[in-house]
Amino acid sequence: MKASLIISVYKNTAALDAVLHSLEQQTEQDFEVIISEDGEDAGMAAFVTSYVWRWPMQHLTQADEGWRKERALNRAVAAAKNDWLIFIDGDCVLHPRFIEWHVRYQQRGVLLAGKRVKLNPELSERCMRGEDLCLFPYLFARRGCRYVEEAFYCTAAQWLRRRVKHLVGSNMSMSRADLIAINGFDEHYQLPATGEDYDIEWRMIAHGAKIISLRNLAVQYHLYHKENWDKEAQAVNMSYCREQQAKNAIVCCEGINQYICRK
Repeated sequence: MKASLIISVYKNTAALDAVLHSLEQQTEQDFEVIISEDGEDAGMAAFVTSYVWRWPMQHLTQADEGWRKERALNRAVAAAKNDWLIFIDGDCVLHPRFIEWHVRYQQRGVLLAGKRVKLNPELSERCMRGEDLCLFPYLFARRGCRYVEEAFYCTAAQWLRRRVKHLVGSNMSMSRADLIAINGFDEHYQLPATGEDYDIEWRMIAHGAKIISLRNLAVQYHLYHKENWDKEAQAVNMSYCREQQAKNAIVCCEGINQYICRK
């Protein structure tokens, strides 16, 4: 396999079904799928069990005890069978060449970073009905869509692929070995903001990695839902993050080592 695709999920099987449909359309099919569930939902278990998988698949669960996405991700990384890890969320539908570009640019010491367009409720419903929104870029001009410029796939016009300043947790990939070197995701983050992307970004860069942009190549369509984090959560997480940066704590204390050691 060329990569391990880690999909973070929480209860929303309708969105996951749309994501998996987009996986079936990928030009690159040589990867495993890891469903990283921050919970133990019976509906999700039934969906995963009944789905006819065309890829090697693992479904990892944990007790639903509040936001513990970083713990779920560490367990997924520990279980991954490939060195190259691609991270997406279970409500992000992929352009057909998404996996191809994440695989094509993979190399040690690199963070591959893409962006996403946020669909409005109407287009999200159409996407979950199986419509191929990649063919209708004009639709993204409708009210309620955000970051419309990220919806356009383009390989020829390099100017369109602007530099990505920060990682987005739903569209990033990296070497498993590089991630383990900084002890994976910091499980101290227990609020839904900042932890699984910006924290990884600064620690990996401090460790010597560099960001390569996949903007307008690894295109992603984020299905509509209400935001599940607020300014207070962001402030708490960023305060802790700044403390760690001040200490230059590149290798976190509460990380993946507890799962790697158990294997």
